[in-house]
Amino acid sequence: MPRFLGLLLAALVVLSSQPVRAEIRDFTIASKAFDGNKIGISGQRRVRVYLPDGYETSGRRYPVVYFLHNLFEDEKTAFDRDGFARLLDKADAPMIVVAGDFSTPLGSSIYTSSPVTGRWDDFLAVELVDWTDRTFRTLARRGSRGLAGDRMGGYGAMAMGMRHADVFGAVYALHPVGAGLGLQPMWSRPNFELLQTAKSLDDLKADGFSQLFTAIYQAHLPNLAKPPLYADLPVRRIDGRIVVDAGMTRRLTDSFLLDRLAPRYVTDLRTLRGLKFDWGRDDPNPDHVVSNQALSRLLTEYGVPHEAEEYVGGWGDRTWGETGRVSTAMLPFFARTLAVD
Repeated sequence: MPRFLGLLLAALVVLSSQPVRAEIRDFTIASKAFDGNKIGISGQRRVRVYLPDGYETSGRRYPVVYFLHNLFEDEKTAFDRDGFARLLDKADAPMIVVAGDFSTPLGSSIYTSSPVTGRWDDFLAVELVDWTDRTFRTLARRGSRGLAGDRMGGYGAMAMGMRHADVFGAVYALHPVGAGLGLQPMWSRPNFELLQTAKSLDDLKADGFSQLFTAIYQAHLPNLAKPPLYADLPVRRIDGRIVVDAGMTRRLTDSFLLDRLAPRYVTDLRTLRGLKFDWGRDDPNPDHVVSNQALSRLLTEYGVPHEAEEYVGGWGDRTWGETGRVSTAMLPFFARTLAVD
């Protein structure tokens, strides 16, 4: 009997020393934020949730980071392709991470509410946050909620963070786009002949810039009376010439670009526990580099506390992996800015 008890105790010690693994769970939640949208975006939205080691047994409550994906991606990409969970497993501070599906038929919602695509602000800042706090043991308060994103998701983190600083307490944007005007005019990117003759959204899918900018126009220049794009165009090509509509362009830039939004939200931005963004110096699109540099100077001019860092790297090539920005900069940022019990 003593020998049996000894073996049993040894077995229990071994079992208790085994790590309790983190979990990734997939869900579909019903949203009302997409009722009546014009391009058939489903209100059944997919969500992926990362639960840290020991979540099931610890009994503690955790801070939450909401992660916004890049264009032409979805809530699974950072985990399935980029190994996000492995980086979270090694993070100094355990946290829950929630990634929703913000994709559309054109590749991105632009993280902006629109009568064409739906109320994305409500989906994130109301429905998804409420669902997360009801479903998991979270620290259900602003100071324990972070917002992060990659490239177009970085734009979303900055824009949503401005509009909903009462919901999210800290923001980190990885190489955000749309920070401001760059070296090349925005109208030089899409194929306006294609946009003017398209019979359906599918007609745009042969040209990535035309897809992306139509998504931007649907978000910031929506027009329900103009199918199939359901958007006004700030430029038209007439007899081979580009004709810019100055009024429409002003509407677009004032609504879309982060450097136009930031001065309106200075008071909100100053209440954040932390704000940081970064960008790769060798991005093949220099517009992203110069506009992020200028955005940081603008925030400094308005007295908005923030961190901004330019690193040697290109378009997303220094984001993932054990030496990438997520591991070395973003996760430590949230470890020191999010409130814990």
